[in-house]
Amino acid sequence: MDDPNMNRRVLWASLVGTAVEFYDFYIYATAASLFFGAMFFPATSAAAQQMAAYASLGLAFVARPVGAAVFGHYGDRIGRKSTLVASLLLMGGSTTLIAFLPTYQVAGWWAPALLCVLRFGQGFGLGGEWGGAALLTVENAPPGWRGRFGMVPQLGAPVGFIAANGFFLLLGLTLTPDQFRDWGWRVPFLASAVLVGLGLWVRLKLTETPAFKQQLAEGPPEAVPFATVFARHLGPTLAGTFGVVACFALYYLATAFALGWGTGTLGYSRTEFLLMQLGAILFMAAGIVAAGVLSDRYDPRRVLIGGCLGTVAVGMLLAPLFGSGSAVGVFLFLALALLAMGFVYGPLGAWLPGLFPAGVRYTGASIAFNVGGILGGGVAPLAAQAMAERGGLAPVGWYLAGCAAVSLVALLAASRSGTAVD
Repeated sequence: MDDPNMNRRVLWASLVGTAVEFYDFYIYATAASLFFGAMFFPATSAAAQQMAAYASLGLAFVARPVGAAVFGHYGDRIGRKSTLVASLLLMGGSTTLIAFLPTYQVAGWWAPALLCVLRFGQGFGLGGEWGGAALLTVENAPPGWRGRFGMVPQLGAPVGFIAANGFFLLLGLTLTPDQFRDWGWRVPFLASAVLVGLGLWVRLKLTETPAFKQQLAEGPPEAVPFATVFARHLGPTLAGTFGVVACFALYYLATAFALGWGTGTLGYSRTEFLLMQLGAILFMAAGIVAAGVLSDRYDPRRVLIGGCLGTVAVGMLLAPLFGSGSAVGVFLFLALALLAMGFVYGPLGAWLPGLFPAGVRYTGASIAFNVGGILGGGVAPLAAQAMAERGGLAPVGWYLAGCAAVSLVALLAASRSGTAVD
């Protein structure tokens, strides 16, 4: 694609859409880390409430592969554009409805039940979002630009994080604790409706990607893309699934778990810790950009391997820095962790779609990304909380290093499979 105006439109649509979707996802993660435990679950103990909140956070990771299969099916059969619009509507609608939920003190067990239903809806929508946004960019990328185009939807993650945590930080600075507890926490969820409208306005102006048009011209689409992926492309699917484990584990340990542990056990104020995370997320954005450039200069797999090695080092530094008792040490850990996150996340937009042919690319990339999300991120905050409660932060660091080792093995195996498809 050599039309500069179309290039800008595609990149803008992928960035805005994923930023909105990740904003929705992250405001839940922030709320779960800070106060959903006490609001939506019975008062047995503070630790039990926090773990219940993290369990509801993990529920979306179970929903994401289901969404990936459903949206992937239609994305490979009827097109990328309409599927991306539908995923955005489902995600945004689920997020907005959370703003109207009653608390456990008002509605009893109905409160956590409804919260979990809407959290499932969030995950179902996001399951179709990432794969479609990645395909939108890489299938429109000019020769030699797949890494740089593929990194653009990845930048939606730090943009969404800044918007989500920045919103909570602003509310915390302008509202009293009682106001924040009574109604202020609902405002970021309500704001999702406005942001979804923006995302829809951008995406409805798009056309289908050249790769999808060519696939239709060559013959009818696969009847059941999901079945084709597992029957003919199981090796790439497994490589992609385990290859993303490090990225999810690293991110949710450095954000959701770190926020809950930092404002609880370590005693930092919510405002202070959110400011540290907002500063550290800029390192993630820088890492994504650097990884995208390096992916075009070398190749995405090599950059991902380097990121996994860096993640092992971050795991070894988790306890000494994060548990140092110093704000400088905490910030340094967060910055290093999220910088490494850029290198295990940024190249995925170019690497994962390249494992599959165009006819099943939406399904294959989405399934691998989201099943890997369960393995890497779905249980990470809950597991880390349990390990830290019993053995301190050192086991959490080993857990992170182990997740990086899993992805490293998968990436090395993928290099020998010869299954990558341009």
